[in-house]
Order: sequence, then structure tokens, then C-alpha cells
Amino acid sequence: MELKPTPTRDGFGEELVSLGKTNPNIVVTSGDLEDATRAEYFKKEFPERFFNLGITEQDVVGTAAGLSSQGFVAFATSFAVFLTNRAYDMIRLDVCYNNCNVKVVCSHGGVTVGEDGASAQCLEDFAIMRVLPNMRVICPCDYIEAKKATRAIANEYGPFYMRTSRVPLPILTKDSDAFIIGKANVLRPGKDVTIIACGVMVTEAMSAAEKLKSEGIDARVINMHTIKPIDVLAIETAAWETGAIVTAEEHQVNGGLGSAVAEVVTQRAPVPMEMVGVKDSFGESGTPAQLLAAYGLKDVNIVEAAKNVLKRKKK
Repeated sequence: MELKPTPTRDGFGEELVSLGKTNPNIVVTSGDLEDATRAEYFKKEFPERFFNLGITEQDVVGTAAGLSSQGFVAFATSFAVFLTNRAYDMIRLDVCYNNCNVKVVCSHGGVTVGEDGASAQCLEDFAIMRVLPNMRVICPCDYIEAKKATRAIANEYGPFYMRTSRVPLPILTKDSDAFIIGKANVLRPGKDVTIIACGVMVTEAMSAAEKLKSEGIDARVINMHTIKPIDVLAIETAAWETGAIVTAEEHQVNGGLGSAVAEVVTQRAPVPMEMVGVKDSFGESGTPAQLLAAYGLKDVNIVEAAKNVLKRKKK
């Protein structure tokens, strides 16, 4: 049966329950938003292992770190803008400095948060999380991948940050597809240009590749679900084989996926690059579709970037 578009937060919530059934050491802390993050699924099944600490994001992270020090696998959950910004010091010192076994999992990242507006739309989380030593950064592209990512980070020791979506996303991956932390997946082969995307933007990248195909341009699409550690080999291979790269992310162009890819390209395989993302701006209120268009995060913007980078490739 074909799955309908589903938020990645649902995959996280469901897999967390499955993990809880087999691992009694999994615990969850929440900033009073478990209904939105889908951590409420775990709360209903295992209330004795769930801790709602109210709107106290620093306590959500600090308590998770404390629990992890006692042998628990701790998931700290809230909106991306609240945990990564308000509790940054605790993530940095309590979790990362001590290399605690804490998984910071946040929904409501990017402009597809929608009508909640700028104050709830986190556009800088990849940048501030990936700069922290010991932290690894994950952004699944669909419901199936979110389930796999949740299991993977639970089973690997140490700090993780994972962003999940509020908006329903089409299912692009299959149950049989491999999910390995730090290893990108090529969703579509291509020889002319490579589009590297994560999260919401993988759907737009696949659509852009179809549009480019109709114009005789063969675009490779890479799902870079792990932003840190970045898949150096996949990027280097794509750069040498296609000679041009476009990145696409629902995040500031500064410091996020595009910057991570550029760090590899400049050092290992210098080729022309273009970055599709939010251009040094806060969000605003609107529907997800309206905001993706307003901030230049649609397939047509990726197509334009691909054509621009191909012009530079030919020089």
C-alpha cells in the first residue's frame, strides 16, 4: 500500500515507541510540546519514563544529560527554535562537552512551520548544532527515513541533533533502503549537475530534476540526511563526475548544508556551486507552500540554480 504524505515527526514518534518496547533504558524529556513533537506517543505507552518539564527548555536538556549519566538513552524534545536557541548553553556544556548519550530531537524547523510565524521558525539550527564538538546532525527526508534515523541515533552512543517536519512530506524512500549515519543516498543518477538536499528540500530536488530532464539536463539527486558527519566521498565523487553542485536546504544558506558541502568541495574537488536556501532573513507567517515560494525554496529555484551553475561550469 502506497503511503500518503506524512510528517517526519510521525515517524519519529512511532519508532520511539517501538524502541521503548525493547529498550527499558530509553527515556524522554519534553518542554510541554509532546503533542506537536509526537513524543506523546511514547508518553502514552511509557508514562513512567516520560518527563514533562514544562516550558523550561534548559531543564529539558539538563535533565536529559543527567539521566544519560545514569545509563539511560535520553531523548530531549521540543520545537527546534526553543531547544537549539534557549538551551544552547546546556546542549554545549551538559551534553556535548561531556559527550552524553542525549538525542536532541526537534520538530518545527524551517519555514514550513507555516502560520506560527518567524518566532517559531528555526532557520539556524543546522549551523549552531554542527559547530559543536561531538554533536552529529540529522535531517530525514520522509516518514520512512525518520523511523530509520530514530532507531540509528538511539543505537549509537553520544549526542545527536535531529530535525523533523511539521508539514506532511511525500514518501521518497523504501523500507529496504539503507540508512547509515554519515552516508548519503543517491536517489537519482545524473551526469550533468548534482543536487544535494536534505529534509523538506529533497522533494523539491526530485521535482527539479524532472523539470531539468525535460530540458535535456541530467541531474543527480543526493539525499544528504546526515549533515554532520558529512559524506565526504559522496560529495567528492559527485563533484568529479558531474562538475557542478547545487545544494538545497530549508535553512539559512550561512552555516548549514550548503556550507558543509562547500567545505568539502573547496578542499577536495573544487567545482562551481550554487546554494538554494534562506538568504539571511527571518521567516514570516503563511502557509508552507506560500513560504517555500516566497523564500525561493521551490523546485523552480533549484532549476534556476542548476542552470546558473552549468553556465559557470562551461567557462
